[in-house]
This record gives sequence, structure tokens and C-alpha cells, in this order.
Amino acid sequence: MSVRVGLEIHQMLDTREKLFCSCPTSLRRDEPHFRFRRWLRLARSELGELDPAALFEYAKGRSYLYESYIDATCLVEMDEEPPHPLNAEALETALIVCMMLNCKVVDEVHVMRKIVIDGSNTTGFQRTALIGFDGYVEVEGKRVPIATVCLEEDAARKIEERGSEVVYRLDRLGIPLVEIATGPTISSPEEAGAVALKIGQLLRATGRVKRGLGTIRQDLNISVEGGARVEVKGVQELELIPKVVELEVQRQRALLEIRDELRRRGVAREQIEAKPVDVTDVFRDTGSRIAKKALAAGGVALAVKLPGFAGLLGRELQPGRRLGTEMADRARYWAEVGGIFHSDELPGYGISEGEVSEVRKLLGCGELDAFVLVFEERRKAERAVEAVVERAREALDGVPPETRAANPDGTTRFMRPMPGKARMYPETDIRPIRVTAELLERVRMLLPEPPEAKYERFVKVYGLSPELAGKVLRSYRLDLFERIVEATGAPPQLVASTLEDTLVELRREGVPVQNITDEHLFALFDLLAKGGMVKEAIPPVLKLLAEKPELSPAEAVKQLGLTPLSPEEAREAVRRILKRMEGVIRERGEAAFGPAMGAVMRELRGRVDGALLSRIVKEELARVAAGG
Repeated sequence: MSVRVGLEIHQMLDTREKLFCSCPTSLRRDEPHFRFRRWLRLARSELGELDPAALFEYAKGRSYLYESYIDATCLVEMDEEPPHPLNAEALETALIVCMMLNCKVVDEVHVMRKIVIDGSNTTGFQRTALIGFDGYVEVEGKRVPIATVCLEEDAARKIEERGSEVVYRLDRLGIPLVEIATGPTISSPEEAGAVALKIGQLLRATGRVKRGLGTIRQDLNISVEGGARVEVKGVQELELIPKVVELEVQRQRALLEIRDELRRRGVAREQIEAKPVDVTDVFRDTGSRIAKKALAAGGVALAVKLPGFAGLLGRELQPGRRLGTEMADRARYWAEVGGIFHSDELPGYGISEGEVSEVRKLLGCGELDAFVLVFEERRKAERAVEAVVERAREALDGVPPETRAANPDGTTRFMRPMPGKARMYPETDIRPIRVTAELLERVRMLLPEPPEAKYERFVKVYGLSPELAGKVLRSYRLDLFERIVEATGAPPQLVASTLEDTLVELRREGVPVQNITDEHLFALFDLLAKGGMVKEAIPPVLKLLAEKPELSPAEAVKQLGLTPLSPEEAREAVRRILKRMEGVIRERGEAAFGPAMGAVMRELRGRVDGALLSRIVKEELARVAAGG
């Protein structure tokens, strides 16, 4: 069964100003200066159509509280002032990206509005502009098409949800992004990871993009033969992409198997009806704490029959997730209920076998029929039943086209319906921009050094081994390596091995290295270059920074007791240690170097350069052996 995957990569640009105003592009950690509230309403497109994803968000009836800063946001973010002209620096960067991805560039840049009413933009839409199209990237001998490169504004930062209220912060709203969409020609989880890595490397090679968690987000469009396209949003960690693809493919294949089984059982769409039965009386004396709590609060127990679904609601689609889980996801989103029960998991959760039998009897369930049970206030319970029934009908088609969110373990969950095609329309407040031959020629002069030239420089100038130079060249941290070496003067070999070997080893040990920021690494090598630590201290310092990212490298060195010793202090410490071994040294002579070095390293590791320590130990051994 073939697999088709397409990537959408969203990368923040490191510009001085936002895309449509002169506000800074840094994220804030301090308390916002003021707040305001909005309600977003849905309007039809110019073709008279309603976007299903927008309708889904509108149906929730939410209000949005926006947190803002006097010195980091303006009336543009508040939608109280028209957008300013498109940021020329951001456009220049987008054109560089297009050229690196072998794209054709548009003659004119036209900004469009894309309907988004989940509150992440105060306007109810996101501004986006097509910059390039019909490009490609070479990955492991395969040419992967680049469908489009767009320049767009980032959304506001979601801070929290409080019932029907969602809190957003506006510092991120308007930061420029490039969106790169590949064609759906990727055919395996491993290839998806390789393509994302390659595009990420090219983006970082520009030296014009932001780094760190949350600055790059990957969306995946995944489908299997016989199914439908599913969009998985919000994969932030590159390493998670193959896992997300693998598990989403597993889910879709399992759904197709369920579809085939329903067809074998002769289940028809018209048999699945949203006709709930009130079974509250069955649970008057129930032992289920969840049911008791809901009924005591004035809620009801509604049950609905799902003909032919027996044994299928509990079938695993992904680790820990079943068809019943997907129905529960729909019920939570559409009706905001806590969850549902389904017959494949009952009796359980305090619901007895007798109560299950009574519900089956009231619903008229046969041997192959299943049911879903909801305990909630009546209006929510009825909406939950409708959501469950709709998801059950979709099971007859196999894989429903929808937008899903990635979970930290690589599984996915329902997010919202797939957006429709009628969600884009022209932005009338921004004039088109001509892309002239002069502009393109100037941009070509800004293209980064080609990989072949970098490799030669890494080997000849930086002194990296061919193997390590190749590893850095393929690395996600390529630009970081060059910036650290240039800014701090730290030894290139040490910087490269730390980024490409030490961090990898720490990750394998379970250390959360994703918490180590670029700022940590810059400060660490700056401290090293200035003599504030020795290279042997790098692994323990990185481990502590990963566990306590609020620390600086200097603070981590102090906390670990790894403040460097001067050569005189190191020699004095070595003499003290060797004095305890004087008998062994006189007896074994030079052969005592191994035990002596081991004893010295146990006390001084991470506080003295290894080469210096080795020299001091040899000199002091010779002195002791000579009777000095």
C-alpha cells in the first residue's frame, strides 16, 4: 500500500521588524502592559461559501483575550490600523530561499488574506504572499519538488485556555515566516525526515532565520492508497517527523481495515442515526464516580447505538489510541464534554455488566452492534452524540480528510476539519510589489557559500577531518557552528565535535538537549575561549544546562565545582595526589603513569586541560622517581 507525504515547513525569519509594521521581532517574557478582548465572527467568501474549518472554530462561541506590549506591538496587531508596506528585508530573504530551492519567482508579489478565526490573528485572517513556485531540492539522489514558497505573518502566541476564553499574546503576531511546501512525492517516514533536514539546513545556511524551539514548525500532509489526505500540524522537533509519519500511516491503514470490515458486515450510512436514548434511570444507583458526578450536577446519560461496530471501537489505531478515542476527540471538540464511554471498553470504570446489558436492551443492540454513552448536561450530551455519529459515518469511507495535531509521542489527535478552498481572497490594503531584474540580481549576490566551498574551507582552514567536515556540512547546526567559531575564536574541531558528537551522545543517554539554546552554546564557547572553563568540562556543563536551562554556562561551571585551576594550582594538586602514591611510584617508575593519571583525573577532571595535566603528571612522576 503506497504512501504519499508532503511537507509544509514554516520558518521564522530573523528580521529587525515585523512583516507589516516596524515593531521588533523578539518574544517577550515580562508581564504584558495591557489586555483587550475580541469576538470573531464568520463571513462568507466572495463566492458565497463558508470555510468548514472556520465554521468549526466559530461554532465554539469563544472569546479571545489579547495580551499586548506598548513597545513591541502596535495598532496593526490590534487590527485598528491598516498594515504597513511589506517588509523589504523579509522579501529579500524569501527570494534568497527561492533561489536556493531552484524556484521560479513571481513577477509581482500580491498579498492575500487566508481566513483563520481560531483567535490566533485579531483580523480573522492571516496575510500571505506567494513568492516562488515549481522548484526542487536534491535529497539523497532524489529530486523532491517544491510546490510553493510563501512569505506570511506568524500567528499570536496561545498562552492558555480558560473555558470558553482563549488567551493570546501579540508579541509573535506579525513576525515574518517563510512557508515552504513540497510536492506529495515523499514515500517513507525516513525520507520525510531527510527532506525536512535538508530544507532546514538550507534555511539556516542563509544566516537570516531564527533558531530555537518554536521558530520552525513542520506540517505534514499524509495519505495512503485508498485513503484521503490528512494534514498533521505542529511538529516542532525534526527528529519526530519519521515517527509521526510512521504512526499516521499505521492509523490510516487500520481505518481502511475497519472500513472494509464494516462493508463486509453490510453496514450502511442510513443505519447510523443520531437518535440518542435517555438511559439516566439505568445509572441512578451506579458505582461509576464519573456518572454519579455528572448526574448529581443535573446531567443526563445518553446512549446511541452504532450498528455493526462491535469490536471495532476498541481496535488500536496507534499506540494507546483507538477508534473510540477518535470519537471521544470529536465529542470533546464539538461539545466540550469530558469524554465518552463505548461498549468495547465496558463493563469498566465503575459501570457494571448489568448496566451494560440494560443499555443494550434499551437500544435494541444485536450481537454486532456497539454503543456510545455520554454523561453530561443535556445540550452538551446531544451535541456529543451528534459528533460521535458523524465520526461513525466517516468510518464507512475509511480515512476522513481532516487536520490533526501531533502529540509528543508521535501519535496524532483530531484538531479541526480540513480547510476548504474558498478561504483565500486578495488583501486590498497592500499594493503589489514588482520583482525586478535588478532586485533579483542583487539577491543573487547575497546567496550563501555553496556546500563544496564550505567543505574545502572546513578541512583546509578550520582543520576538520574530512569525516567531521562532512558531518557538519550535513548538520542542522551548520550555521551555528560557523557563527560560534567566528564570534568566539574557540577551536573549530572542538566546536564541531561538541555540536555533532557530544550533544548526540547526551541525547542518547536521555538528556533533554532540546533545552540547550544557541545562547547557551555561544556563552559556553566564549567562556572556554576566555579560560573560564576547560574542554573536559563541556559534557557535564551541557548536561546541567539541559536539566536547568535557566542557568548560564558560567553558573553551571560554578555549581558543578569545575572552576579551572591555574597551572601552578594544578601542579600543587598533582603533587599532593602523587605523594599518597609515592611507594608505588618508586617501585614501578614510569609504569606508574597509568594509575597515577587515573588518580589525578578522579580529582581534577574538568578543572584542568587534559594535555596540560598529562604533562604535569609525567614531570612530577619523573621527579618523584628520581628521589626529588
